[in-house]
Formats: sequence, structure tokens, C-alpha cells
Amino acid sequence: MLKLLNLLKDGRFHSGEALGAALGVSRSAVWKQLQHLEGEFNLTIHKVRGRGYQLAAPLVLLDTQAISEFAEGESWPVFIHQTIDSTNAEGLRLAGQGHAAPFLVLAERQTAGRGRRGRMWVSPFAENLYYSLVLRVEGGMRQLEGLSLVVGLAVMRTLQGFGVKGVGLKWPNDVLVRGQKITGILLELVGDPADVCHVVLGIGINVNMQANEQVDQQWTSLRREVGAAIDRNQLVATLSRQLKRELERHRRYGFAAFQEEWEQAHLWQGRNVSLIAGNSQIDGVVLGVDGQGGLRLEVDGVEKSFSGGELSLRLRDDS
Repeated sequence: MLKLLNLLKDGRFHSGEALGAALGVSRSAVWKQLQHLEGEFNLTIHKVRGRGYQLAAPLVLLDTQAISEFAEGESWPVFIHQTIDSTNAEGLRLAGQGHAAPFLVLAERQTAGRGRRGRMWVSPFAENLYYSLVLRVEGGMRQLEGLSLVVGLAVMRTLQGFGVKGVGLKWPNDVLVRGQKITGILLELVGDPADVCHVVLGIGINVNMQANEQVDQQWTSLRREVGAAIDRNQLVATLSRQLKRELERHRRYGFAAFQEEWEQAHLWQGRNVSLIAGNSQIDGVVLGVDGQGGLRLEVDGVEKSFSGGELSLRLRDDS
């Protein structure tokens, strides 16, 4: 099917006869593959008698050569999948199989994309970016402190470079535009975090998605914000370049070097919030983050810091 999709991706009409000849199959077999493409990947294919078949919109698929060209040859090794359960899950599997890090896992579609706290990450085919960078981390917990916040900064700067206005951060893992989510970040690790481990930096960016009823929160996309389709290969290369710079700075100086600029980008700075941890709730005012990336809250007149992967931050009604 991928070969058929590559024939159709230009958005032009192709006759059933020409498609069959290119694929070495009958016209009826082409018809069956077209139906499967529509059903499996939720693609719209126009069928016009006398003209043939046409994708409703052209597709630019992820491609290692295109990424390398945009990156000017300075990209990490890349594994691209047409369909996979989760790029993070695949990154962990490959690390467990001994693949040398760093490397990058991308997919056109995820069937079990994951967000924080077990939430589903909606992953339509060839519209968004599902990006997992696998790193080998040595030197203990210091190398992990504030890492997800550093990734958020790198994503924010990447989006700004593509012309997105009003983009900012929400502690600990979201990138927002005017209160609407455009990016989610999920870090997962395997190994001994006090010694040597592998960490997967999972980044989901809404790129060319314009409508999706499955998403259960306010969202936006690069295409919505800039008014044009984005080449995801260029986005991969640009994001990787930005991440490489920020990760090296983090490795050398720790999160404290990012603390002030992260606070300047935090959209909820000074806001009244509720911090949710399981069934408990702590109300306070956001003061910023500490040198390890923990959230600083003023709670009943006292400053307290909070950190942990299962914490959720919400604006209070009186904010």
C-alpha cells in the first residue's frame, strides 16, 4: 500500500490502468488497495470516471533523505515507521535490543500513542509529528533534572522559527498557543537513573491537522497558526538541531542555566492554580521553577517546591 500511496501523494489524478501497471497488479486489485487506504488511514480519495483517482490533498511523507538534506547531513540515525503502536515504546524496545543511542524514531501514525498519566495521544496518519529521541544518560540524576522543561523550550523556539505567534509553556510538559495545546512531551526511561540509563524524549506536535473530533481538549496546529502546510521533514531537522544545542547546554550546566528563560516563557507565571496529585489537591500561586525544574508555589504564604511525573497543573476559577 505504501507504494500506491507514494504514487498518489502528488495530489494529481492517476488512472487505474496506470496505477495497476506501476504496481504490477490488476485494476481490481488497485481498487481494493484504494479502499484499504481510505479505511485504514482515514484518507479521502476522489474517484472520477475518465480521470482516475486523486488524493483530496497532496501528502509529503517522512523521508530519511529529505530530513538529512534539511539537516545538512547533521541528523541522528532515524527509524521511520508507517504505522506503529508508539514511537516511545519502539524507542525503548530498540534501546533494550542494544541499538546505540542517540537515535530517532518517527512514525506516520501511532495506534497507541501515549500522553502523560496514561492519556491517549491522537495520532492521525501523515498529519502530525510523532517524534521520539533516545539518549544514553550517564552521570546520575543531575543529567535528568529539568530535562522535560528543556525539551519544551527547544520545541517552543522551533515553533517560533516557523512563524507561530503567542507560543509559550505550561509546567511541566505542554506547549500552548493562546491556551490551546500544540505540543505534548512525554519522557520515559529504562535502566538505573542514578548511574546509566536510556531516556526517551517523546514529542507530539500538531502540524497539519485541521480537524479532529477525537481530541478531548482545546488544541491548535502549526497549519492553523501560520495558514500553510508544513513540511514535516523540515520540522524534524529543525527541531533536532535545536534539541542538540539545548541538550548539550543542559549536559554541561544543568537546568539552572535555563531557569530564568523558562520562567519568562511560562504562560501561567503568577497565576492561581491547583496542583493535582492523585486524589489530593494543593492550591497556590505559581512563583516559577527551581534549579531542578520543580514547580515553585506560594501555598498559604509559604513557598514550596513540587516535582514528579504524575502531577497535573490546572488554573483555578479565580485566576
